Amino acid sequence: MTSPHLTAANIDKLAELFPNVVTETLDTEGNPKRAIDFDLLRQELSNHVVEGPQERYQLDWPGKRAAAFAANAPIAKTLRPVREESVDFDTTKNLFIEGDNLEALKLLQESYLGKVKLIYIDPPYNTGNDFVYNDDFAETADEYLLRSGQTDESGARLSANPESSGRFHSDWLSMMYPRLKLARNLMSDDGIIAISIDDNEVAALRIMGDEVFGSSAFIGALTWRRRPTPDSRNYSRVSVDHEYVLLYGRSNIARLKGRGIDESKYKNPDNDPRGPWTSENLTGLASADQRPNLHYELVNPATGLAYPPSPSRGWSKGRETMDRLIAEGRILWPTSPDGRPREKKFLSELKSAVTGFSTWLSSEEIGYNYTATREVRDLLGGKLFDFPKPVSLIKILCEQTTGDEDIVLDFFAGSGSTAHAVMSANAIDEATRRFILVQLGEPVEVGSEAAKAGYGSIAELARERVRRAGQAVVQQAGMDSGAIDLGFRTLKIDTTNMTDVTRTPDETDQLTLAELEGSVKPGRSSEDLLFQVLLDWGLELTMSITVEQINGNEVLVVEDGALIACFDSEVSLNLVRLIAKREPLRAVFRDSGFASDDARINAEQVFRELSPATDVKAI
Repeated sequence: MTSPHLTAANIDKLAELFPNVVTETLDTEGNPKRAIDFDLLRQELSNHVVEGPQERYQLDWPGKRAAAFAANAPIAKTLRPVREESVDFDTTKNLFIEGDNLEALKLLQESYLGKVKLIYIDPPYNTGNDFVYNDDFAETADEYLLRSGQTDESGARLSANPESSGRFHSDWLSMMYPRLKLARNLMSDDGIIAISIDDNEVAALRIMGDEVFGSSAFIGALTWRRRPTPDSRNYSRVSVDHEYVLLYGRSNIARLKGRGIDESKYKNPDNDPRGPWTSENLTGLASADQRPNLHYELVNPATGLAYPPSPSRGWSKGRETMDRLIAEGRILWPTSPDGRPREKKFLSELKSAVTGFSTWLSSEEIGYNYTATREVRDLLGGKLFDFPKPVSLIKILCEQTTGDEDIVLDFFAGSGSTAHAVMSANAIDEATRRFILVQLGEPVEVGSEAAKAGYGSIAELARERVRRAGQAVVQQAGMDSGAIDLGFRTLKIDTTNMTDVTRTPDETDQLTLAELEGSVKPGRSSEDLLFQVLLDWGLELTMSITVEQINGNEVLVVEDGALIACFDSEVSLNLVRLIAKREPLRAVFRDSGFASDDARINAEQVFRELSPATDVKAI
């Protein structure tokens, strides 16, 4: 209903002649739009060097400074436990966090600073479709869409993210930048981040990765063929059949396992024609109840001596594999009946197995996109996720970068493939890797297969996939379900548990003073408060929690005394003494649980006398 937009048409004409001068800027309302870099245009139309802004090697876009600010801005949020949506809540060391991943990364900064060995993410690809990660902490996602002009008053969507829009690259970069900056803080010194990406943003992601992690921390770019046949949907372009995994370290000391072998420990004292070898332990990690197939007598065919398994650990290999090793002369038999058999590991075989980790990921080993779709369908009974990643892709990354007790984080969890991969890797080498998944609780599409199956959100669907994947893993491995950790604690991001009681004198009268006495919001449980305290103190969120009744009060004990908390509305001095006598490292109470300021000060004095090393806090 308007005349043609001549400025936009002129930009299109210039873009045809000089594509390098087209950039992005913000309009008067703060929305990204296409624009012309006039300094570059002057240079294109000049036969000499045109002076302009100082040049530097960098990736820049409208909104970059705001994205950097978003990484540092504090949030008044917490994580609330949801037992009914968890599996083995009291014993698991895994986490499933539902909520915006930028907020989750902020909340995890203290508890997991420098502790994550591998981060794998498969962020939303910039394909021209919408993606909304609301980084304005003062408004809801609906308010954000309305304010930015993407929906009307009724909630109907007004705009997409087309390539012709200035938002196409800037929005994606602004979404990724603060998340990568925060993710780097969580990585251990030898930690690695692996990012799946396609052609649309792989170049920008590489430059952004160099800026965030440092160019010297770049390990490599892996290539994976995602479909077996060319894509015939667009005849005007080359078929794009590949995706990439960019690998960065927390620092330049991070390496894949296959990049270095300690050859000094390999010798050949018996002149074995297979070359230098070393001996390795054959003892497993599973009890007879967990893995009965690994508990059998190992018999030396030359002497007839039998070697029983360790009752609590068994052997590391099944009987069939062990028989093959014996036939191939790969078992080192002890000279004493009290000794333990060991395995011959040859350097030549080890080199071929681990040093050939190529930048080309074999589709025969990993599979294709449809492989991942079939994995989810087999577990959940339908095509409930779009474009999941194959479990084998992430499992290979886990095997190459992590070991026993390492933490694997995925903050674009999607279908939960990372949790599936971690459990699969643990089932193979019987390690105890742990996973942390973060997934936005975005609703499933109306009319989709997921909606028809009764699922309300992607997070709900991912949790169910992880539950079923755990059972499938142990069944395929012939394990007892208790052999590896198949559980997860579900935590949901919510507003802080603490009430905002700040008021000016003019806003406060005698009637409202009583309402401002309580510091905790109504409806928040003792366990809610405990997890906020764990975050505040920087303690891991999978620590064991037991509930005890002491002196008629509910007391929560974390990790056998790492922290003891009582959030009851009334705390007696006698209870304080009983807790202090247990000498916990930390103790915390609800401030309003003390009858007066004097009572709280007396409680602190009790700890000074009975347990001076205890850190005491009231909330």
